[in-house]
Amino acid sequence: MAEIVKKIGLSLGADLCWPLCYEAIMKELDLRIKKGKDTVRFDIERLSIEPYNLMQPCSYDLVIDRVTHWYYTSREWIKKAVLMDDLYVFNNPWSIQASEKHSTYCAMMRLGMPIPDTWMIPPKTYAAGNPDIAPTLQRYAKLFNLPQIADEMGYPVFMKPYDGGGWRSISRATSNERLMEAYEASGETVMHLQAGVRDYDKFIRAIGFGPQVRFVDYDPTAPLHDRYTITNDALSTEDQEHLRKVTLTINAFFGWEFNSCESLLADGVWHPIDFANACPDSQVTSLHYHFPWLVGAYLKWSIFCAATGRKMRKTLDWEPFYKVANKNISYEDKLDQYAAIAEKRFESKRFDTFCEKHLPHLDEVLHDFFGRQQARDTIRMKVAALYPEHEVDPFTELFWGRIQQWRADNPPS
Repeated sequence: MAEIVKKIGLSLGADLCWPLCYEAIMKELDLRIKKGKDTVRFDIERLSIEPYNLMQPCSYDLVIDRVTHWYYTSREWIKKAVLMDDLYVFNNPWSIQASEKHSTYCAMMRLGMPIPDTWMIPPKTYAAGNPDIAPTLQRYAKLFNLPQIADEMGYPVFMKPYDGGGWRSISRATSNERLMEAYEASGETVMHLQAGVRDYDKFIRAIGFGPQVRFVDYDPTAPLHDRYTITNDALSTEDQEHLRKVTLTINAFFGWEFNSCESLLADGVWHPIDFANACPDSQVTSLHYHFPWLVGAYLKWSIFCAATGRKMRKTLDWEPFYKVANKNISYEDKLDQYAAIAEKRFESKRFDTFCEKHLPHLDEVLHDFFGRQQARDTIRMKVAALYPEHEVDPFTELFWGRIQQWRADNPPS
């Protein structure tokens, strides 16, 4: 009989709140999980940024990654560790690096998802200094009428960067004049022009973490602290099941265990509109009411993956999805089969059984933790990092109050 220590690394950027909560709850759980004759326990450590030898061994069994989409040193270290040391990391760093919004739209259109009509638009201007640009454009660039494309789509339309990222440079145009203003302002950025989903009934952001999915009514027009809404307008069981399948399909296809998928409901059809968010917002200042669920999802999935020795899928293997896409069956039937592939890849049944056996008390621990001063202090720390001094106290109280509402709505069983 031996004690096996599974080392979980946190690769962090500006995150403050969820890592503090994650570390505190892991310490409180003090897990000792039986695996055969052995006992598995866990050690948590934050990754540092420093020079490294490419032959340097990796001491981590699993890394929760929050920076490789923008911090290249950490990204390349993680890729090295996956290649050379069989590190388990979520999410797949190659997929994050390669699969921008454009690729995700193309792939899910190929699978038959009702993505709004989307065009890629050449940039308005080009960077100076490349001697090949001028002759290339002179020989091959074709004049085009952008308002005509928009007229054929039907207003409103959205102009947004093809590679996305943090709501940057997104414009909603309801006229040719406004469209051209947005295009002029886009500069060197390659843009998408996407048809708006008119007269939609619901806007849902589904947060997927492994096989765990949470549905949130989302208001993109609200300030950041109010976009994730608290409503009693629950989704039907049928809609939840549909959006769960969509979310798991997208995440399994791209190798993203942690991702969020936005969909609009119009005329009874759910239209996925933004789903390449493989480092989704994890901050209490935006998630508030939903934040304890997210911390719990971090804990459950990382503990399961580390304890069971789950192997990371290094290659994406899209062929099973394409075989389904090529079948002459309805979209809903295809979605059932896509989701079955995803459930298998995420080991949904094994995960549920593991949590029932080894983490039955976690929900109670979460409920208790988010009623303590320690949790309130963590919230205040995050608020103080983002808000001006005169707003720290009122926003701390706002977010704390919403978390207490979550506690009231979710008593431990």
